[in-house]
Amino acid sequence: MKLAIIGYGNVGRALAQLLQRKRADFPFTITGIHTLRHGTAVDPAGLPDAPEFGPRMASVEEFLDAARADTAVELTTLNPSSGEPAISHIRAAFARGMHVVTANKGPIAHAFADLRDEAARASLGFRFESAVMDGAPVFNLWHSSLPGVQVLGFTGVLNSTSKVVIETMERGGSFDEGLAAARQMGITEGDGAYDIEGWDSAAKAAALANVLMDARTTPQQVSTRGIARLTPMRVQEMARQGKTVRLISRGRRDKSGVALRARAEVLDRNDILAATPGTTNMILFHTDLMGTFGTVSIEPKVEQTAYGVFSDLVNLMWGSQSWLPPAFSRRFSSAEAPPAASGRPK
Repeated sequence: MKLAIIGYGNVGRALAQLLQRKRADFPFTITGIHTLRHGTAVDPAGLPDAPEFGPRMASVEEFLDAARADTAVELTTLNPSSGEPAISHIRAAFARGMHVVTANKGPIAHAFADLRDEAARASLGFRFESAVMDGAPVFNLWHSSLPGVQVLGFTGVLNSTSKVVIETMERGGSFDEGLAAARQMGITEGDGAYDIEGWDSAAKAAALANVLMDARTTPQQVSTRGIARLTPMRVQEMARQGKTVRLISRGRRDKSGVALRARAEVLDRNDILAATPGTTNMILFHTDLMGTFGTVSIEPKVEQTAYGVFSDLVNLMWGSQSWLPPAFSRRFSSAEAPPAASGRPK
């Protein structure tokens, strides 16, 4: 399977290294890499492990045409206000008969239902395991293991930057020192304000609700309040009282639809949601048949996010069916049901 990668930051480079390491068992070939800063590298026969970048091509469409790949890997940074340009990148790939794998939560938070349906109509794969929880099984878990289970709600501690800031202040540091530490760790969004003001958490809440609860919502419809008003004095006072703060993404189904929020919440230290230091993330699913259960990712790094992309590529290559949540998304009639993704290994 030939891959065209759009965006080549930390995740893109980690993915390229993983593909190189696993090449003997999983014969993927990168035929193009398109970036804002480094330019563009294209060779339909396959790029070398250390590609040389030339001038950036004028458009993603021109790049995809030149790369002649089977699958586009969309790894650009989050735009929580619109999901663009990632949504347009994905549609450009679909228009060229290409499967899409993305780690970008923006398109899932803003346009999941439309993109899912476009992929289904074209019999193309569309996967996004790394969009919410650094590659830990979330969406594929439901696809593979929980037939007939309905999601009634979820509760997630899904933003690492806010926790690093809070923990820095608990130790006596400043807010800005905490944000700088998170940037040095490479875990902030392109604009750190997205983490601090709660937009990253809101986008993840919208993405989860769109995929698992057919909410058809956007981050702008999530009730959001971040941690920007916290001070070291206030955080340390709460710590002396045996409490801490976490930025929590919540969703629940009620009579009027799906209600979503992403807010800083004060928690007791012994609350299960407080047991998520640093980059450790957790999500709890509230369901009709399985009660409440969850997934924890212990101090994930960029390699785990890259693995989530890799797992999606492997599933596409071996012909797994396009991701269509049977219990929560719009049900296709038998005439509309998408066939298995037709990966074309080369």
